[in-house]
Amino acid sequence: MNYRMLGRTGLYVSELCFGAMTFGGEGFWKVVGTQGQSEADKLVARSLDAGINFFDTADVYSNGVSEQLLGKALGARRKDVVLATKVRGRTGPGINDVGLSRGHIMDSVHNSLRRLGTDYIDLYQIHGVDIVTPLDETLRALDDLVRQGKVRYLGCSNLQAWQLMKALGISEHRNLARFESLQAYYSIAGRDLERELVPLMKDQQVGLMVWSPLAGGFLSGKYRRNGQGPEGSRRTSFDFPPVDKERAYDVIDVMDGIAKAHNVSVARVALAWLLHQPHVTTIIIGAKTQEQLEDNLQTPSLKLTPEQLTALNTASALPPEYPGWMVAHQNKDRIPQPQ
Repeated sequence: MNYRMLGRTGLYVSELCFGAMTFGGEGFWKVVGTQGQSEADKLVARSLDAGINFFDTADVYSNGVSEQLLGKALGARRKDVVLATKVRGRTGPGINDVGLSRGHIMDSVHNSLRRLGTDYIDLYQIHGVDIVTPLDETLRALDDLVRQGKVRYLGCSNLQAWQLMKALGISEHRNLARFESLQAYYSIAGRDLERELVPLMKDQQVGLMVWSPLAGGFLSGKYRRNGQGPEGSRRTSFDFPPVDKERAYDVIDVMDGIAKAHNVSVARVALAWLLHQPHVTTIIIGAKTQEQLEDNLQTPSLKLTPEQLTALNTASALPPEYPGWMVAHQNKDRIPQPQ
């Protein structure tokens, strides 16, 4: 297992992060996964043995059951890992049981600590934007948690570039703990992140945690242009995240040839492409079975050739979009070319 620094923190995390969203199977989350405690124990133990030291969950996954199962599965080895969870989603029927107000954050962190069976959270992330609560209220509450020792680092998820930059500016101006990581959707079939967020993260030294690196299973190798996915697969009942399927099929065709050349799965090629991107800190894998986990764990050893990376980049390239194409046009002569 290889390790990368999380943003500018000095904290090293494994380049594969185990995501526990499939744990529990409660309510809506049943379509994602239904692992119980015994399955969670096996998957977590195997991940730890393989060198994974980064685990991610959220208070809304299976109504908190995911946190409970993950906490129990880690047990005494909790001290050896970087444990991440999230706050924002609805956790009860009350009008204030949702969002990023000081009240909901303070209630939620205590409940997460209890369910996880720990007295601190390594990385506490806001799970999205709350358009009602002022951003400075949210950031002040999160800073208080860091100062109290209940949380060690802060992260965010699903923010737009201007929202992330505004948060970083407020934190710097008011000397508050800042967001050190962004958890975002990114895959070879969905590279929108590269337009605004990747340049921002590079400039501000914010780490990138990738969720749904296989585009909700679409890049698993189970889906082909001329056929449906297997019955009971996640995409058949939960077609998310959105994917331009025709463009994705073009990418899958290229990945298929590379997978055969390396004698590996298409899924492993999709994950390996992400690990070859310098702006990626870690990719979150959420294996439902031991088989899937074993395949995912082999990803760091798959080294793609420059020619293969060029083929993948070409097939998955984003179409030009303003103002990006104007910036590129106006600056094409600003970098000296080798003589």
